[in-house]
Amino acid sequence: MTTLGTPLSPSATKVMLLGSGELGKEVLIALQRLGVETIAVDRYENAPGQQVAHHARTITMSDPAQLKALIEAERPHLVVPEIEAIATPMLQELEAAGVVRVIPTARAARLTMDREGIRRLAAESLGLPTSPYQFCDSLDELQAAIDGGIGYPCIVKPVMSSSGKGQSKIDGPADVQKAWDYAMSGGRVGPGRIIVEGFIDFDYEITQLTVRALGADGQIETHFCDPIGHVQVSGDYVESWQPHPMTPAALAESRRIAQAVTDDLGGQGLYGVELFVKGDLVWFSEVSPRPHDTGMVTMITQWQNEFELHARAILGLPVSTALKSPGASAVIYGGVDATGIAFDGVDDALRVPQTELRLFGKPESFTKRRMGVALAFDADVEQARTRAKQAAALVKPRAA
Repeated sequence: MTTLGTPLSPSATKVMLLGSGELGKEVLIALQRLGVETIAVDRYENAPGQQVAHHARTITMSDPAQLKALIEAERPHLVVPEIEAIATPMLQELEAAGVVRVIPTARAARLTMDREGIRRLAAESLGLPTSPYQFCDSLDELQAAIDGGIGYPCIVKPVMSSSGKGQSKIDGPADVQKAWDYAMSGGRVGPGRIIVEGFIDFDYEITQLTVRALGADGQIETHFCDPIGHVQVSGDYVESWQPHPMTPAALAESRRIAQAVTDDLGGQGLYGVELFVKGDLVWFSEVSPRPHDTGMVTMITQWQNEFELHARAILGLPVSTALKSPGASAVIYGGVDATGIAFDGVDDALRVPQTELRLFGKPESFTKRRMGVALAFDADVEQARTRAKQAAALVKPRAA
């Protein structure tokens, strides 16, 4: 039996989120609906999640000393990493000492914070199908890897980045220097190591949301959401939809791969497993031990969205991945570099039938910063995609 306390009381169940952007904000809301006391941590003040949490804290989460001091001062029951740029060795140290439980585990947080750890686990330890790859520490090593077998076209990414930052496609020798420079600028912890991947001629990409939750017998059970299709531009998600049609063989293989990775990483909570698919063939790409940006579509498609699933799973509560309706999401970009922007056209956007909006409340806008998302539902996924993109286009951010 799971017991939950009362917020702001001695019996409170306290959860600390490390990273409080738009995804973390929704997790915090889901936790609060279950009576959990929440602590939102980010590197800048007034982050979206800090605006709704019981407590807001601002630190450099990649600084081990700052991270340790905050966790020891707050004494949360659970620490939930929501971004990559965290001092994960310190989380492992605190978890090993019994100070706190890390979601899903401190090991999973460390392995998945950079592409090298998780790629080596998937390909070399678990033997899962992946694109050919090599890790490089210099421009010369990158060129040697391409010439030595990776070939053109190929994809270059920093080993530690998010939302496609620093990722680019190399079509020929003229692109190598530019791709290296972009990767160096896009890493979450500054210049460093990159991964170069051979290009897979896939039909489509999916996100397989995978939930590890306690069953009635107290044992971990694995649950799968319907597959989510998505479009990425320069590695950054711009729209997603659910469900994405797949052959039975491809769906079964996707779930086999997702379960193999998440079983190894362990713990409780939701994982976002990214996969490439061609016909019945499936390749592992990446995994995040937390809600996934493409999974924002579940706010309109599932009875329990990905954030509610994560909250329930980490608290040891039952989950349901049942689909409510097919639907789609489309990103609303800032369009301007400004602080304290305003949004015009919200009324027009919501007049598009069967749509919803989420405006994240980020205090600063950049031209390509994700500031909101439009959601649409329809029995026809393609109609939902059209409506989501139409609603997103009608929202006009501007400098206030």
